[in-house]
Amino acid sequence: MGRIIFMTEEKSMKATLCKILPKLAPDFREFEHWLVIEHKGKSDLEKSFPRKVKQWQEPGVRFIILRDNDGGDCRVLKRRLLDLLPVDAPDCLIRIVCQELESWLIGDATALATAYPAATRHGSFRRLTQTEPDTLNNASELAGQFTDTAAKTIRASEIATHMEPNRNRSTSFQVFCRGVELFRQRAIA
Repeated sequence: MGRIIFMTEEKSMKATLCKILPKLAPDFREFEHWLVIEHKGKSDLEKSFPRKVKQWQEPGVRFIILRDNDGGDCRVLKRRLLDLLPVDAPDCLIRIVCQELESWLIGDATALATAYPAATRHGSFRRLTQTEPDTLNNASELAGQFTDTAAKTIRASEIATHMEPNRNRSTSFQVFCRGVELFRQRAIA
């Protein structure tokens, strides 16, 4: 059984995954079954992941590459990232975070309110429950307002601690969860 290696564009996504993955796969343990490798932004991720995938020497390894969409065309972006993969790459999934990590974080309004109770006093907080988080072009800005912190990694970790994957309204988050489950099932089959 090989591990699942997650490659992210930044530290805040790693912090989120380290809180979420035990909820998605309680029988999988960090380092033994999965590992998160953070990068220093989109360009670092895009330059690095093809080489790492090609050179990784571990039987049965699988990769999930996560990148924010940031308002782009997600199909074009996904195709471009898939084209970067080596021809003989092991199992790899490219998952596009729409539009950015904060869309996933505010996709679970209950987790946001639990981590930052003052968030519920903002007038726009109530609208979160009627809005598809992946359509927000200002999710990072909203998360900053709701939490009154610009420290993205701390904010991500605090909210993700309280997230319940099935409750999250972000479509791209749910697609990510299905990908993790697919790889997890392959590992135990």
